[in-house]
Amino acid sequence: MVMQSTDHMIEPTPVDPRHRPGEKDLLLDAVRPPADQGRTKSDIVLLSVQRLLRRGALTNLAKMLGRMHQADVAKVIVHLSSSKEKREVFELVRGESKRGQVLSELDTDSITQVLTDLVPSDIASLINDLGPDDVAYILGVLSEERATEILSLMRTEDSTEVADLLKYPKDTAGGIMTTEFFALPEEATAQDAIRRLQLATDAEMVFYIYVTDQDERLVGVLSLRQLLTVPPPTPLKNIATHDVISVTVDMDQEEVARQVARYNLLAIPVIDKDNKLVGIITVDDVVDVIREEATEDMLKMAGAIEEDSVSKSSSVASAKHRLPWLFTNLVGSLFSGAILWEFRYTIQEVVAIVSFIPVIAAMGGNVGLQSSTLIIRGLATGLIALTDVWTVFIREIKVGLLMGLACGLILTLVGWLWHQAFLGMIVGVSLIRAFMVSTSMATFMPILLKRLGVDPAVAAGPFVTTANDITGITIYLALATLFMEHLR
Repeated sequence: MVMQSTDHMIEPTPVDPRHRPGEKDLLLDAVRPPADQGRTKSDIVLLSVQRLLRRGALTNLAKMLGRMHQADVAKVIVHLSSSKEKREVFELVRGESKRGQVLSELDTDSITQVLTDLVPSDIASLINDLGPDDVAYILGVLSEERATEILSLMRTEDSTEVADLLKYPKDTAGGIMTTEFFALPEEATAQDAIRRLQLATDAEMVFYIYVTDQDERLVGVLSLRQLLTVPPPTPLKNIATHDVISVTVDMDQEEVARQVARYNLLAIPVIDKDNKLVGIITVDDVVDVIREEATEDMLKMAGAIEEDSVSKSSSVASAKHRLPWLFTNLVGSLFSGAILWEFRYTIQEVVAIVSFIPVIAAMGGNVGLQSSTLIIRGLATGLIALTDVWTVFIREIKVGLLMGLACGLILTLVGWLWHQAFLGMIVGVSLIRAFMVSTSMATFMPILLKRLGVDPAVAAGPFVTTANDITGITIYLALATLFMEHLR
């Protein structure tokens, strides 16, 4: 996809103080680069839109929006604070086709807000020129009753395609595919294919030509380059690659993204249970999937969910979703307190021990979180397979040992200079052991959950850090108790 320039920055010009500012001056002032050079171009555009809205310079704002790419207009709308502002800017976008494209780039909350006051017939007109996958995405945000009414106002052929897409779960290959693909029978020639390509105005993006048999089963694929380098009478079945990489309609979208990334594809065909070609998934949709899945994994690791991100939900709802994870942390902290109580006599005998308890707990938890993050990301992207368990486990143990040695030597020196040499040795050894236990625990837990069919992202965050805090404190105080005679 070729991205167009998002906007045209207007150079500031000297203003005659005797000149009364008009709408043109308001536009110039609104888009003038701010003094804060740390702002990005997107920030400047958003601020410009907000200024023009406040000043009521709607004519100039409409002109500004007309020069922007639809994706950038959508980004502005998403970041506006109120529903009223979002609807106002959306209505200023000129042309139903561009407004429809802007609509397809919005997030679910913004779609709901900008379409609140529009009647079904107006919405049907806006999405008339969009692909079936984009229409399905927009209608999937609306209520079932409203979506059905809009579908009834669309062309029968279009509404049928969209209705078929809406039957699939949104996080599957069927839910994100488009039915606008380019396929030809295997008996067609290269000359036929070129002629059909010139007439193919409905296909979304022709990266590949898919070859089907008489029963519409996918039997081959070829690139445009292959098509142009053979004699015109050559049948497609003679030049097509018959070992086609494809996905099924019910495959999870995350696995689809892995397939596209693994084989460096620009599009991947989607087949049903009978091997019939029903759609394709293009690379632009895969990029969206990768972003969504990465966001979902990071939120899970933080003990949150998608609806809780970026102030999309209320404070009560956010607290409700985060509390279970914080309760896990709370229970773990109480357990750590119980351990400290069990070793109270050791602490009373050598008060200097408490100086390093926060260090041991924090360092052990952090190194565990590092390891678990790397493992979870590796499992999510396919860089780590379940067959790599022992290789990864041993590697992380070595990493933990090396990091423990480096940090342990520093703590040993600090403990010696601060209190006494033997306490420094105990602190250093404790940290090395804590690092090795933390890395091994953080490595083993996500892999174990993956084997059990549980999302490994749930093993990170508060759970891993709390478990490693407890382990580190226990190791440290146990060693201090064991060598109490040398610490007095």
